Amino acid sequence: MHTAENLGDLIDVARDPHKLALIALGDLDDTQGGWRDTRITYGELDALADGVARALERRGLARGQRVAILAANCAEYVAALLGIMRAGLVATPVNFRFPPALSTFVIRDSEAQLVFCDAARLADCPADLPTVVFDSDGADGFASFVDPGSYEPIVPEPGTPAMFLYTSGSTGKPKGVMLSHDSHLWVARTRAAAQPPEAHRFLVAAPLYHMNALTLVLMSLYGHGTVVLLPQFKARAYIGAIERYGVTWLTSVPPMIAMMLREPDLLARTDLTSVRLIRMGSAPVGESLLEQIAQVFPNAKVTNVYGTTEGGPIVFGPHPDGLEPPPLSVGYPHSEVQVRLLDAPDRGAATGVLAVRSPAVMLGYHNRKDLPVPLTADGFYVTGDVFHRDEQGFYAFVGRADDMFVSGGENIFPGEVERMLETHPDIAQACVVPVNDDIKGTKPVAFVVRRAGTALTEHDVKQYALAQAPAYQHPRRVWFVDALPLASTNKIDRAALKHTAQAELSATGAA
Repeated sequence: MHTAENLGDLIDVARDPHKLALIALGDLDDTQGGWRDTRITYGELDALADGVARALERRGLARGQRVAILAANCAEYVAALLGIMRAGLVATPVNFRFPPALSTFVIRDSEAQLVFCDAARLADCPADLPTVVFDSDGADGFASFVDPGSYEPIVPEPGTPAMFLYTSGSTGKPKGVMLSHDSHLWVARTRAAAQPPEAHRFLVAAPLYHMNALTLVLMSLYGHGTVVLLPQFKARAYIGAIERYGVTWLTSVPPMIAMMLREPDLLARTDLTSVRLIRMGSAPVGESLLEQIAQVFPNAKVTNVYGTTEGGPIVFGPHPDGLEPPPLSVGYPHSEVQVRLLDAPDRGAATGVLAVRSPAVMLGYHNRKDLPVPLTADGFYVTGDVFHRDEQGFYAFVGRADDMFVSGGENIFPGEVERMLETHPDIAQACVVPVNDDIKGTKPVAFVVRRAGTALTEHDVKQYALAQAPAYQHPRRVWFVDALPLASTNKIDRAALKHTAQAELSATGAA
């Protein structure tokens, strides 16, 4: 049996080299009604990854040096990622939705020696670094770069970095999270053992620079599944791909599903019965959204999951006694993971900031001696996320500690207020942010997406909140929007909404 020590070598090509590893889709033009896809077998992907490793070694790059990838999702992206790691180099996916100055910062901060990119992002690459363009047929193209032939992957020492994943930078400069070969081989093996990928077709539309998508692709490759890869998320293309490619497993974040649900006509005429599993992560999911998912995907089991770039995607799982988790729970601590709630008792119901210790915890931040490393002396990563543990040991996300704000002396977690608002039958989504207030210091306001065909008013929302929760939590202003803006990780862009709210209040003299 194939035993990988290098994360780039996690494919067992002998298992079935002719099976499809990737179906990578081009952008769908609804007016054309056609699909453009690239189909790559396990044998072909393995050979491409070897060819990338050979070419990088031929260029004289030294072990441990970084190679950046600035591109939308594509088959070549996956091959480059694997090849970089096979050669003992560090793969550094870069957020292509960053403005050019910020993506340049990431590339410079990582000290990348070369950049793989697509033609759309070539102009955003630093001019003094060599580039390889995935979708170019010229001398700078990926096909010209690859050096065909076999390659023996470098065997890394334990604790050697395989990838740098940069955080989104919403609270300052992006931080390069250093992740090792052994840590994410453990992730791939553990997840594949829990739910074997071989029989599944996974639909991945989240960007590969994000932990959510990247670790799912690696898990599928390790377990010999098939990934249907969209260049980026577009609701209509996502829905259409499910039926066309017989997708059985969706990985998503709640805002992506909410955008799908705004296409009721397309959903109604699309066969979605192939979907068996929906893994929801990266942001909390509300009861209203869960109910709508159950209606649209009648054969699917929805799993609400939790993970972080620094702490890994495996934290919680099923209860050892087989108990069914509450609807909004992310599960019971995984058997190979230790968790604690800081400043809270070890047993019984409690609320506190979650700390995690597991084989997937990061090595640290690259090149950031100015930052305290959020690791305790005994190796727990302090997540900054507030959780509640119930009497049965199930955990539920409350909110980010740094999203919490104080209004008139009361602590408000936006996530709690949002989940309350989303229990209203006419509210599809809600986002609560703080704005400045001369008396309270700050006060909550809300942006709301109505369910289709409803006529909800601001007064209705306020009265519902006052009837369902403490008065200090009710939003003092409510704005209705067609959709909530998304940040580069497909999470709701709270910073943008906070800025909009403050500007609206200033314009009306209500701030």
